[in-house]
Amino acid sequence: MSEKVDPLEEYLEEHYIHRSNWLRAAVLGANDGILSTASIAIGVAAASDMRDPIILATLAGLVAGALSMAAGEYVSVSSQTDLEQADIERERKELEEMPEIELQRLADIYEQRGLKKETAQLVAKELTENDALGAHVRDELGINEISQANPIQAAFASGAAFTVGGALPFLITLFVPIHQMEYILYGSAILFLALLGAMAAKAGGSSPTKAILRITFWGTIAMGLTALVGYIFGVNV
Repeated sequence: MSEKVDPLEEYLEEHYIHRSNWLRAAVLGANDGILSTASIAIGVAAASDMRDPIILATLAGLVAGALSMAAGEYVSVSSQTDLEQADIERERKELEEMPEIELQRLADIYEQRGLKKETAQLVAKELTENDALGAHVRDELGINEISQANPIQAAFASGAAFTVGGALPFLITLFVPIHQMEYILYGSAILFLALLGAMAAKAGGSSPTKAILRITFWGTIAMGLTALVGYIFGVNV
């Protein structure tokens, strides 16, 4: 017999905000993977008429970028988690040392959100009796299961997404004709970025058109400036 699904849980699972942590890291990683790797390849291709330097530079950028993204995301999210834990511990001590003040602070929060004074006091009291720390962490500090980030999850999502995104321009450097590489890299990168924007918009429930325009606009600027640097400092290595 199949388990009965709580309608409330089923409804909550449909909200896009539950995807915010991993979606942000994945989109950021894939976007950087495509853009960084393609920009490196375009810049070196503009300065060289040989395939080997382009491949080597692109591969190095892909590996270094993926590791950097994963490490950076882990450190960043870990720092955020440390701050959250420090605030939670401080709140725990305040609840032990001045429970009456903390109860009133919680009631004031609910009153500011629109509850009547008596209702706010009642809600604060009942929530405190049930789980005082949980109520303060959620409503005073603004920390909940959705907003709490997972360092390992964020690092893996970011590093893996960068690798997948960066692998696309890298494969192009292996097979396309050298004299057309810059243009093919640019065109394919814009296509990849547009697809990424559309997928991210679909996963996040936002407008695909707005996401595509935003991601391709800044991608075009980044790759154009990188190509310009390659032309200026090109030495035909």
